[in-house]
Amino acid sequence: MVPSDHGYEEIREGVRDLCAQYPASHFRGIDERRAYPEAFVDALTKAGWLAALIPQEYGGSGLGLTEASVIMEEINRCGANAGACHGQMYNMGTLLRHGSKAQKEKYLPAIARGELRLQSMAVTEPAITTFAEKRGDRYVANGQKVWISRVQHSDLMILLARTTPVAKAGKKSEGLSIFLVDLRDAVGRTITVRPIANMVNHETNELFIENLEIPAENLIGEEGRGFLYILDGLNAERAIIAAECIGDGYWFLDKVTAYAKERVVFGRAIGANQGVQFPIAEANMAKHLAAKASWQAGEACLQFHGGYGFAAEYDVERKFRETRLYQVAPISTNLILAYVAEHVLGLPRSF
Repeated sequence: MVPSDHGYEEIREGVRDLCAQYPASHFRGIDERRAYPEAFVDALTKAGWLAALIPQEYGGSGLGLTEASVIMEEINRCGANAGACHGQMYNMGTLLRHGSKAQKEKYLPAIARGELRLQSMAVTEPAITTFAEKRGDRYVANGQKVWISRVQHSDLMILLARTTPVAKAGKKSEGLSIFLVDLRDAVGRTITVRPIANMVNHETNELFIENLEIPAENLIGEEGRGFLYILDGLNAERAIIAAECIGDGYWFLDKVTAYAKERVVFGRAIGANQGVQFPIAEANMAKHLAAKASWQAGEACLQFHGGYGFAAEYDVERKFRETRLYQVAPISTNLILAYVAEHVLGLPRSF
């Protein structure tokens, strides 16, 4: 198959060359152990791929979101899972766009060099009740967060916490602030990490925050504007994850196309049958729909591998589990449809 974009071939080839050093058996073993792909993430970091969006003045590549998306697409197309490291690509955007000059000079070069990992962002909880109280030259935070990924493989974390009580804020989205937390000092002391067992080998956790002291200098931007900063940063996340889904779609299509040519039943390759050809072609045409497309491609790939699709050695079941996540996170299909209904169609808000 040809790449989804005939451009950026130098980037695509560079990522493919690196990924070729980590065959499917490598990721299969990591998945079996429910481990984190440390060596792979370190290799991507040292090669500079995860610093694509960091400006050159801070040691990064200074590339745009399109190039970053191509990198993530190729990682997934090669059979790896960019979900293990994509936070390093876009989480620093909050710091880059809203941090002070001193903050950017202190952290961004170290992140670009791979000396510091900023893999984690703690936003999610049923309602934002985690509170950071200003006490002199520091804030003291208390609360809980859930579905917080890669905490155990990160040095720094972006934390969203309320700094103004809801009763005193004009809206629920106001009075929230963003902080840069040093996990190396906090985990095991003022942050308790409880891993959440889940369907995919995706390290995610519940956090219990108790009297976490954050230097006032680690406040990013203005106090009370954190929710706007978070929304600003989520745009890059959405685009990058869509690219990962496209990469998954290509992996599934490459896999099932090759199998359909090789698998012979009753004297002919199963790919000669229209009942096999049509779903694969349909998935190919739909690949631009990202998450839906990667799932559709995965369905076709698993279906026509038959029982072999459930065998770990074929890697189909692993990628199938991994790509399913993107219809739920970072934003669910239902929330997307609700947004379109309200803001595009003008229908009443449904929730």
